[in-house]
This record gives sequence, structure tokens and C-alpha cells, in this order.
Amino acid sequence: MVESAPVGPPVLYIHGLGESALGFEGLMQDPGLSHLRHIAPDLPGYGKSPWSSLPQSLKEQADFLAQWLPEVTHEPVIILGHSMGGVIGLLLCERSPQLVKGFLNVEGNISSADCGFSGKIVKYSADEFLTRGFEELTASVYQGGLTQPALRTYFASMRFCDPRLLYRNSRDLVALSRSEELAPRLGALAIPHLYLLGHPHGTGDRSRALLDEAGVPWKSIPDAGHWPFLDQHQAFVEEFRAFLNQLVD
Repeated sequence: MVESAPVGPPVLYIHGLGESALGFEGLMQDPGLSHLRHIAPDLPGYGKSPWSSLPQSLKEQADFLAQWLPEVTHEPVIILGHSMGGVIGLLLCERSPQLVKGFLNVEGNISSADCGFSGKIVKYSADEFLTRGFEELTASVYQGGLTQPALRTYFASMRFCDPRLLYRNSRDLVALSRSEELAPRLGALAIPHLYLLGHPHGTGDRSRALLDEAGVPWKSIPDAGHWPFLDQHQAFVEEFRAFLNQLVD
């Protein structure tokens, strides 16, 4: 886990599929966010965290965070969940709302169109993914990183994750995304929330339409994709600070 000195409201960063806290280092080191207490765990089976004997589902990951959070802070947290982390953040808000003060969902799955990597992974059988799919996936991410900087961080984190967990969580993500129930569930939250996406290479038309139908407030970061906090760091920080200010007002 990466954690900063406790000088302000606690922010819980929840990373995406195959990722780790490494992707949030730029935000945690930004001077404009230095007043916050940054809490960035590697979820079980990801990054530097130990692998479990049995891979955890997304619900189990949310339950883990709900049990773990009171050990590291006595205040309700502001969640920043990216991609899969947006889905886990939603589950955490639903299951333990008393632990959460606000929820910034960044490019979290909403429809099947958001299953970029998870959709590729579930095309393999479980055995195929473990024997060859994981290596094929990481090789393609490495090649993509030669021209797309965000994928370089993704590759570094993915090499540490448990392939069994990557497959299990991909199946969870695809099933939830296909159901198209995530936007209505997000819209039903009593906790202050905002969906933040990258445009034009992030969350697409179908997911934005579902967000609108569910009454979910959303904003876009121009000239960005699935990792808007990496693609347009300063613009993202400004939107993040604006959301934080709403929670204080």
C-alpha cells in the first residue's frame, strides 16, 4: 500500500483490472492535492499484494476494503475508483455507505463497450488464459506501450498480478457490464458521486446514454482516453479538486 501523511481528508484510490497503486503516483505527488491523505492499496492478488489461494470476486474485493478501511482511517473516505476500481467503488458504496463521503468514478464499466481488456480475456477459456493467454495479453500491452504512455504503467503492474484473478475479475466485469445495471445502481446512490471520463477515446456513446438515463452526473476530460489522469493530468486534477470542493461546501 502507498499512503501519504495524514494532513487532510482521506482519499481511497481503487485501481483497475491488472493494475496497482503505481498508476496513481502522479496524483498523489501533485502539489495541488498535497492537502489530502492518499490511501492507495494494491488489491489482493494485484501489484505487491500476496496472491490468495482462491481468486477473489469483485464483491469479495469490496468486502475486503470494507473490513480493512477502519484499520487505516476513522474518517469516511472519498473514493477515486478507476475502471474496475469504479465498479468495486460502487459495490463498496452500496454495501458500506457509512465508510464513504464521496465517490469519483473514473471510466468505470457501464456497458459491454467498456470491456476493452476484460472482453479480450474472457474469449479464452480459463485453462487457455493461464497457459498462453496471459503471456499473449501482456505482450500486446507491451507493444501498445511503445506508442501509448499509459500502457507502459499498465504493463509494469500487470506483470505482478495473479493471472487466475485477472481471469476471474474479467468474467465479473463482463457479466456486470452486459447487464447494463451499473448506471442505475450508480444513480441510486445517496452518496455524492460523479462519473469522470476521457474524451474522445474513453467511455463511449452507449455508456454515456445509460448514465444520462440513470441521472448520473458526468464530465469529460478533453483529448483523453481510458486513463484521463495520465493523458491530461492537470485537467484531471482541476476536475478532482472541483469535486472535492463540492463535498466541503
